[in-house]
Amino acid sequence: MAKNDNTNIQLHLIEPRATEKSYLEQTNRIYVFPVKKSMGKQEIARMVEKEFNVTVTDVRTLIRNGKKTKFSKGKHAYPGTTHRQDKKFAYVRLKEGDSIRVFDEPEEEKKTSAKEAKEATKAKKADKNAGKEKK
Repeated sequence: MAKNDNTNIQLHLIEPRATEKSYLEQTNRIYVFPVKKSMGKQEIARMVEKEFNVTVTDVRTLIRNGKKTKFSKGKHAYPGTTHRQDKKFAYVRLKEGDSIRVFDEPEEEKKTSAKEAKEATKAKKADKNAGKEKK
């Protein structure tokens, strides 16, 4: 069996981060993904291409060290320190023209939801008017 087996790619589901910093990066076609520490750049690129049907041109990774936290076991116990887990993030640049919808909803859903909202308000007004006429 080969070391670079593609079967484990299907086990990971990734979603882009929806933060202010990542939103600013999207103007340059860069998307931020939290990934497992064991994943390599090529594996990340293949997974993003397969998941979102886009073309990846560049992948940069970083590992953020976990914060130091204090803990205590009991009222008079000596407090100790520990660390939270390290996290790995991938900054993925896409080919020009490609994009991933993170914050936007599809245009069709927006139009239908606006129409449904107008119809719902009309129905509420009609119900109120019908209640007034009965009294």
